[in-house]
Amino acid sequence: MQKNKVGLSTGIFLVMGSMIGSGVYIVSAGVAQALANPMLLILVWITTGILTVIAATSYAELSAMFPKSGGQYVYLKEAFNPLMGFLYGWSLFAVIQTGTIAAVAVAFAKFTAVLVPWFGADNVLLTVPFPNLSRVFFGEVSMGIVPIDAGQLLAVLSIVMLTYINSRGIRYGAVVQSSLTIIKALTLILLIIATIFIFSNADAIATNFHDFFSFSKTVWKEKGWTVYPPEAAVNHIAVTTESWTWLALLSAFGAAMVGPLFSSDAWNGVTFIAGEMENPKKNVARSLIIGVGGVTLLYVLTNLGYLFVLPMWGTEGATTLAGRGIQYAEYERVGTAAMQVMLGASGAIVMAVLIMISTFGANNGIVLSGARVYQTMANDGLFFRKMAESNKQQVPGFSLWVQCIWASLLCLSGHYGELLDYVMFVVILFYILTIAGLFILRFKQPKADRPYKAFGYPVLPAFYIIAMIGFIVNLLIVKPEFTVPGLIIVLIGIPVYFLWKFVHSKNAPKL
Repeated sequence: MQKNKVGLSTGIFLVMGSMIGSGVYIVSAGVAQALANPMLLILVWITTGILTVIAATSYAELSAMFPKSGGQYVYLKEAFNPLMGFLYGWSLFAVIQTGTIAAVAVAFAKFTAVLVPWFGADNVLLTVPFPNLSRVFFGEVSMGIVPIDAGQLLAVLSIVMLTYINSRGIRYGAVVQSSLTIIKALTLILLIIATIFIFSNADAIATNFHDFFSFSKTVWKEKGWTVYPPEAAVNHIAVTTESWTWLALLSAFGAAMVGPLFSSDAWNGVTFIAGEMENPKKNVARSLIIGVGGVTLLYVLTNLGYLFVLPMWGTEGATTLAGRGIQYAEYERVGTAAMQVMLGASGAIVMAVLIMISTFGANNGIVLSGARVYQTMANDGLFFRKMAESNKQQVPGFSLWVQCIWASLLCLSGHYGELLDYVMFVVILFYILTIAGLFILRFKQPKADRPYKAFGYPVLPAFYIIAMIGFIVNLLIVKPEFTVPGLIIVLIGIPVYFLWKFVHSKNAPKL
């Protein structure tokens, strides 16, 4: 292996490690509330997995065509134009990558507080004025008082630590990533074995798998989500007063996919470091397919395991784990509830430790990969000139620290969650555009070298585009308060792009 190059195993670990965070232990509660049906819970995760695998195989072809650092930014620039690439890079830096780093770091701190209560959100260290971002996007500039607690401070320290590790060279970051990914994957495997084969609960199985393929227990109301009366769940009473319409089912199903989709996100980070991989024309594609496929299987089996130990339906505010069910697991921590059913009170501590490892490892992969995009943009004259430089360890050290500073500010602002909500559908929009770029490049460059070709082309990539267009249209309808500000963030990048081009044409900007 060449110096400062990483191999196939590191690529696989980067994909899997970046994907596996805290989401798989939490978001199933929201899915259960939205759909109130065990079969649909599993189907959401299967559908999400299939779509993610299709996207990964499409990206595999693009990565083989353009085996250099920058990944999705490069693909969009080559398929469309530099503006499209810049809008992606702009959104990535403004919130997609940095906001994700902030959110995952705060999740790490929250679960640390289970072990060390001092890091809890109620331990406020100081308060500072900060712009109210939710109003800025609608033209109203106002200031709010933002409390900074010990947990946020720990989140920032974790980002600084990971940035320092990755600034010492890609091999250092790769070692951390590989080690933690192995632990995270083994944790999910053990959880699956424990829930399905060792600690399975007869009552939960009877409740969840009775009429598993029937929708008769689901009630749809015109102005709300699905409702399944807790007393009916306990007594196995079928509720048939109302039933799904196909349109209502598809709309609820699409909205319920938001959590699983973002629990499966960050798989494309390996394309950002293609220029630092051995044999990138083959290894990036292999990393994507093996990594995404492996995590998808683990996610589906983990959620199946939840159904073996916890009832799907529950009552908000119930005093027992079984009473709350998957739907109303405390703080939506379904994984913690499952572990407590199996191990008692100590289960919460065990799960807290596992999620700490999981989130720390996921953030390492996200920190490692994002800076490569900013470096590539700077090389194209679309970012600060200094960010194009590599340090003595041949990594974009300056980009890493700029990313660290902005992600840390998002942590301290308390608004990282809002920003992530705003761009949720924008992330999918860029996935759609990138896979559409696959068709464009097949037309524009029919004789280009393609060491790997997308599986199922053109049917499967086209299916992904159509399905995900339906997904974002549905979000525009049911969650406009999140999608419209997300578009605004992207559109702000257009005048920024032309301003940057104008300034760069005279003299490359300095930071």
